Amino acid sequence: MTPSTMVVRAAPGRKSRAIVRLGAITVPAAIGRSGRTVMKREGDGATPIASMRLISGFRRGERNGRLVTPLSIRRIRPDMLWCDQSDNASYNRLVRAPFSAGHEEMRRSDGLYDICLVMDWNISSRARNRGSAIFLHLIRPGYEPTAGCVAVSLRDMRRLLPHLRKGTIVRVV
Repeated sequence: MTPSTMVVRAAPGRKSRAIVRLGAITVPAAIGRSGRTVMKREGDGATPIASMRLISGFRRGERNGRLVTPLSIRRIRPDMLWCDQSDNASYNRLVRAPFSAGHEEMRRSDGLYDICLVMDWNISSRARNRGSAIFLHLIRPGYEPTAGCVAVSLRDMRRLLPHLRKGTIVRVV
């Protein structure tokens, strides 16, 4: 049986480090540079303390080979962007270039979104300035903090993916 909840707990010592547990799998992770918060705001650098369903994912098709997961994963195209401008009608949504409002490129040159899973934070019920682009993605070298996401190594992401599906809960405590 596949575990239905992934728990993300603060790691001792640094507010931007975490421990991710899914069933018998336990891996280190990075979280937001400001740690965790129950009052998530756009740009605060914090990871929301919440239970968020996994919705879907994205991947760079030319990198990382075949992925084994029951989660729906779309190939990232060069024109895919994610709107992070809170006063825009497309806030916290996938949009296509050209797009003049504030956004993140999904096809990042640093590889963080080579595997990027979308968590339902402020998506199914959106509110302005409550935070956008809260993903489970790949880590920077040295487990550098994120802007509010949860990040793991490529090796650990590959260990987690076979157990993740739409609706899996990511619970940040």
